[in-house]
Amino acid sequence: MTDSNASSGFGLHILVAEDNPVNQLVAEKLLKKLGCTCVIANNGREAIGMLASGTYDLILMDVMMPELDGMSATREIRAVKNETTDIPIVAFTANAMKSDQEACYAAGMNDFISKPVTVDRMREMLAKWTAIIKGEKAG
Repeated sequence: MTDSNASSGFGLHILVAEDNPVNQLVAEKLLKKLGCTCVIANNGREAIGMLASGTYDLILMDVMMPELDGMSATREIRAVKNETTDIPIVAFTANAMKSDQEACYAAGMNDFISKPVTVDRMREMLAKWTAIIKGEKAG
């Protein structure tokens, strides 16, 4: 099986906010396979701190984390008016009910990907957001 996107890659730099070490590893491997780089934040508070010192194209945000959950972290990111306010935030969660998705959108997240995530689903999400991000940078 060949992966045409892996050879060209999406080229995004992604902040992954995830507290589970296994899920961190899975996300890191998937993103690398799809031509992205990433850094890991162990909770929402750490993710907010990392936004202050780094530049990211997108955030994959787990919903259930210690110290500061993904919903609260997203609300804080959206509340601060600076260059990170409009960064795309994708919920990265095992909670896949429609009500969970609606809660993520209400908190300020832009998209939703459920765990366990597949390569195809991650590719679809990255393709969508790469087009949006590159379109915004060009325009």
